[in-house]
Amino acid sequence: MTSKAGDSERRPAIGLALGSGSARGLAHLGVIRAIEDAGIKVGFIAGTSMGALIGAIHAAGKLDELEAAFLDFDWKKTAFFFDVVLPKSGLLDGARVGELVRAHIRADTIEMLPVPFAAVATDIVSGEEVVIRSGDVIEAVRASISVPGIFTPVRSNGRILVDGGLTNPVPASAARAMGADIVIAVDLNHGIVAGKNLKPLLNTGKMDSAEDHAPGMFSRWVGDYRLSMKDIRQKLLAGGNPVSAQFRQWVSEEPLPSIFEVLLASINIMETHITKTRLCLDRPDVTIQPPLGHIRFLEFDRAEEIIEIGYRSAIAQLAAFARVRPPSL
Repeated sequence: MTSKAGDSERRPAIGLALGSGSARGLAHLGVIRAIEDAGIKVGFIAGTSMGALIGAIHAAGKLDELEAAFLDFDWKKTAFFFDVVLPKSGLLDGARVGELVRAHIRADTIEMLPVPFAAVATDIVSGEEVVIRSGDVIEAVRASISVPGIFTPVRSNGRILVDGGLTNPVPASAARAMGADIVIAVDLNHGIVAGKNLKPLLNTGKMDSAEDHAPGMFSRWVGDYRLSMKDIRQKLLAGGNPVSAQFRQWVSEEPLPSIFEVLLASINIMETHITKTRLCLDRPDVTIQPPLGHIRFLEFDRAEEIIEIGYRSAIAQLAAFARVRPPSL
């Protein structure tokens, strides 16, 4: 039996699994640049959360435009994309994030993208992982980035979908299922806990420390409110009545983190542990883990630094893999 012409020359199909990570997700831009510089052609892209956003735009071939946009980000521009709503099922609506994606993708559906793409979300009712490989690309990205308690969920095909990081933070299995022979995975949850979750709060005993150290965007949103609360606090502490006495007893205790800090720290812990488990079960061929433990949830204004860290980490890991298995790429 003879083999068909060209079979022996077939190069393995490369799949790219882009993990969750909010602002840390900008490292994907550097990783992808390193992959391109290495001459590696990616045939499949799967993304979770921020990895889905960047993955969709990469699949559309518009990554240069997106990188230029993020390099121009400051806190004011970051704040614009996070549209606060009256809390019901999430603090932020996410519609403007959808607009950001739409501005860089000239395709209505996933099927229209030049490179096969999948976004990973989670069915909040059943707890199941949902891999979206068809349909509205903006809706798929919005579902994948819907961090519980922060972004409102997305209703899609009878499901209520939230962030894919709850079930598959680094979707190596999704890339493999799409047909990839070799999977390059980017894990942005490596080393992000280890005492760093509530570091600003734990470094001080002041009651208002969480507000004083809050990201600039939120400080600006609550600036006037925070000042008035400090005035009220001072009056309560100085009073000679039973209410002031009780208040002094409360503030003398160990301060607690804000609800925003609790949500993000909890998600960090959860995704870190899920990532370790999933990467053991669905082991990628190449795992890139940029050292981004010092980057906080909304620090998009540090884009240049984050992208460079992603690039350097990818260059090093790809070189190490090539030494072990050079013909594969």
